[in-house]
Amino acid sequence: MATDPFFHRPDLANELANVILNEAALAPARSGLFLAAPRRTGKSTFLREDLMPALEKRGAAVLYVDLWADKTIEPGSAIVALVRSAFAQDDGFVLKMARKAGMDKVNVGGLSFDVAKVGLGTGVSLSQALGALSDRVKAPIVLMIDEAQQAATTDEGNNALFALKAARDELNSTHHFGLRIVATGSSRSKLAILRASKDQAFYKAMLRAFPPLGVDYVRWFVDNAGLPTQLDVDRTLRSFERAAWRPEVLMQALGDLPDDNGVLPPAERLDDAFEVAVAAAIEESDEAMLKVVRALTPLQGAVLRVLAIQGDGYTPYAAASLKAYSEQLAQLDPDSVDKVNVPNVQSTLEALQAKSLVWRAAHGEYALEEQGLVDLMRSKGLLA
Repeated sequence: MATDPFFHRPDLANELANVILNEAALAPARSGLFLAAPRRTGKSTFLREDLMPALEKRGAAVLYVDLWADKTIEPGSAIVALVRSAFAQDDGFVLKMARKAGMDKVNVGGLSFDVAKVGLGTGVSLSQALGALSDRVKAPIVLMIDEAQQAATTDEGNNALFALKAARDELNSTHHFGLRIVATGSSRSKLAILRASKDQAFYKAMLRAFPPLGVDYVRWFVDNAGLPTQLDVDRTLRSFERAAWRPEVLMQALGDLPDDNGVLPPAERLDDAFEVAVAAAIEESDEAMLKVVRALTPLQGAVLRVLAIQGDGYTPYAAASLKAYSEQLAQLDPDSVDKVNVPNVQSTLEALQAKSLVWRAAHGEYALEEQGLVDLMRSKGLLA
């Protein structure tokens, strides 16, 4: 039997599963549960390997979609496709028989419809489809949306969120078996956009910080590293903290330990060599990001710096921001002939989006794509 390659967090999974499926009338998670943590810190693995099984063990039907998995797919379309696939994946559905008989329409929970027409403005709403699915499986449905902030970047994605809100309100009534929305994101401020305003679909939904991996993960890592001499847990934990709790950094360092001939450092130098390998992996990742920043035009660099400095309070076209761009531009290139005006700032922000440095919501809010970029730029003296 193959060794399980995943570190599991059953206590956290059970805690969250109990929160999500709490049937009390005023349970906060009935409105939605939002979990925020930096990217590549183990959220997606936890959802798939721990939380989903914990929820399914309690009888829930779990649907999962990662809006970051394929950025060429429009977020709203990805959510609709997930709901459609739920019908096709249920072997017990009338759909299988209908398709076998050459029929396009199916009857589920008393509702007859064409599965291809489930979605947004296509005849059958997500609320109707999920309601029918709820009645069919006679169990609460938990819809997990990984990197949910991507839904806010398009009008169709926002429409899908409002459609899910309508479905949540309908399925959480006494007529069905319940719908819970679990949304994760790589930035607390981006997720907050989905719940901070009355104009948003999940106004005041529950928002929690997703706890980072810690010493339990490090103990598992050193126990399963496959080295002839075990790494020191405390030293590895300090390296993990320097790596911003990203498991992939430790994994890269582990792979980089052998020399070109595949020979590992001697036992007495193993911890030192591993710390050096972790530092090199961090530097490699940082340099890849900084390379993009250093290649920016002076105006692009100025706009990026102002966004990084202003953070959540960023107002791209305010007079104060235009003044700040001009000041940054003067520092970056005193001879620049670029004009700092609204059209040029707008096109610059679009260019920064294309370089995956800036994230934009459909309603006009901006944020850095990677929140760690602020600390990185500051550490390299790139922020005044």
